[in-house]
Amino acid sequence: MKKNVILILVILLGVLIAFYNIDIQTVDEYYLSHLEDIKPDSKTVFLSVRCDTVLKNRDKLSKELNTDEFIPKDGVVLPKTQYVLRDDDTVFAVLKRSMQYNKIQFEFQGNPIKGKSGAYIKGIHYIYEFSCGPLSGWMYKVNGAFSSGDSSSFVLKPGDYIEWVYSCDLGRDVGNNYGSEGA
Repeated sequence: MKKNVILILVILLGVLIAFYNIDIQTVDEYYLSHLEDIKPDSKTVFLSVRCDTVLKNRDKLSKELNTDEFIPKDGVVLPKTQYVLRDDDTVFAVLKRSMQYNKIQFEFQGNPIKGKSGAYIKGIHYIYEFSCGPLSGWMYKVNGAFSSGDSSSFVLKPGDYIEWVYSCDLGRDVGNNYGSEGA
C-alpha cells in the first residue's frame, strides 16, 4: 500500500513538472510567436504604417494627440517589416497580426472575415479617423496602388508590400486621387 502511494505521488509529481514546463498557446498566440520565423522557402509580405501627413497638419490634430508619444517625430509608426504569408492572408489579417505582435493599438469595425461585410480601420496607434480634420483617416495601398476595396477582401500574394498611410485630406495628400475630377 505504501509503495502504491509513493508511486502515485512520483507519477503525480512528474505530471505536474511536465505540465509546468509545457507552453500551452492558442492558435493565434502560436502564430504571433512565429511571425518572424522566416525561412529561405517562406512566402512573405512586407508591411509599414506611417502618419507623415500629420506632421504637416499639426494645427488640425486633436490636442490630446499632439505629442511625440502618439505622433512619431519621423511619422513612422511601424517601419517596413517582413512577415510570413499564410494561405488566403488578406491585408487586414497581416495588419492585425503585426499590430498584435508589435503591441501597437488599433481598432476596427465590421466583420473581417473574407466575403462578409468587411473591416474598416478606425484607428492605429491612437490616431483615428477625424483625428486630424474632417477628411482624415487610414488608407492602404499594395505595391504602390491604392485599393477601393476593404482590407479584409484583398488577398495577398508573396512579395506584396502593404503600406498603411494616414491621410488628412481624403487621400489627396498621400497620392490617392480617388473621387477627384478626372481620376
